Amino acid sequence: MKPGLAYYISAHGYGHGVRSSDILRAFIRGYPGIPVVIVSDLPGPFLRNRLAGAPADIRPGSFDVGMVQLDSVRVDVPATLDRVRALCGRREELVGREARFLREREVGLVVADIPAMPLEAARRAGIPAVAVGNFGWNWIYEEFIPRDPRWAEAAAAFREGYARADVLLRLPFHEPMAAFRRIEDIPLVAAPGRARREELAALTGARPDRTWVLLSFTTLEWDGAALDRVERLGAYEFFTVRPLEWSRRNVHAVDRERMPFSDVLASADLVVSKPGFGLVSECVVNRKPLVYVDRADFREHPILEAGVKRFLKHRLLPADRLYAGDLEEALDAIVREPEPADELPGGGAEIAARRLAERLDPKNGL
Repeated sequence: MKPGLAYYISAHGYGHGVRSSDILRAFIRGYPGIPVVIVSDLPGPFLRNRLAGAPADIRPGSFDVGMVQLDSVRVDVPATLDRVRALCGRREELVGREARFLREREVGLVVADIPAMPLEAARRAGIPAVAVGNFGWNWIYEEFIPRDPRWAEAAAAFREGYARADVLLRLPFHEPMAAFRRIEDIPLVAAPGRARREELAALTGARPDRTWVLLSFTTLEWDGAALDRVERLGAYEFFTVRPLEWSRRNVHAVDRERMPFSDVLASADLVVSKPGFGLVSECVVNRKPLVYVDRADFREHPILEAGVKRFLKHRLLPADRLYAGDLEEALDAIVREPEPADELPGGGAEIAARRLAERLDPKNGL
């Protein structure tokens, strides 16, 4: 049996899973027969949906905390510190366990997006390791050290783990990522969806002659008054992807098992969301305008916001208006916003897949 690939994916939001699945699809398509195991606490149905039939084992496992979310926009910094400290307290146990797993599975390459402990486990097991990402958790956590010096230990643990990677495949919208010893920049990792407007209208009862808006949030706390305001926007049809769901005449929940998220996005006229890497990337490749919401206490936000302003038709929606369901002004105004100034090249998934194959076996690069 050929040495396998173990791909570790952070469960902080779906963006890590979206881009990792794109890379894995390209890898499995280009290099069939190499065993692939995904280690992540992301939901199995989500990963299988994004892999679109590409064969891979999925094993639960969590080696980072990310940021504890109050909802899709707001984070709980104190709760995050508690969970990160608890995780780091198990660092030796978790690294040792994963090193044993890698040896038992005869894994030939570890990839991490972007927990650090699997990179340490790879080094302990004597196999190469590649990181993929646009930021490191050490960089995110360093921002909080002035608030509480205990963050310094957490940031140092991730920084030390990242130093074990042989190379980082650095994505667009990135921080410097100075913890990594070697860096290779790759283009955007994102695949365009397929517009299926007629099918989606038949599935949901939405009127095709209205403006379609995708509300891209995992959770969003709208009370009855906020939902009433949204329901009064008669020129718009709104879509969510389950588990986010409300029973309103112009708000339609879609099951990603019936239609992939990327196809829902491609079928919409515009998107309302916070600017996360996966969402911004998919808006770029599908050329969808984005009404975006400020994201406090997440250091990545200004970098992603700069990307939104450069590569997308956009409009800022203050968070208080989002939570009030006061969307009308932003939705009406975005059509008058200028087209993006620049284009961002894609193809990063295929390049990343080739780099992983070369690390696994140099003959794959021939």
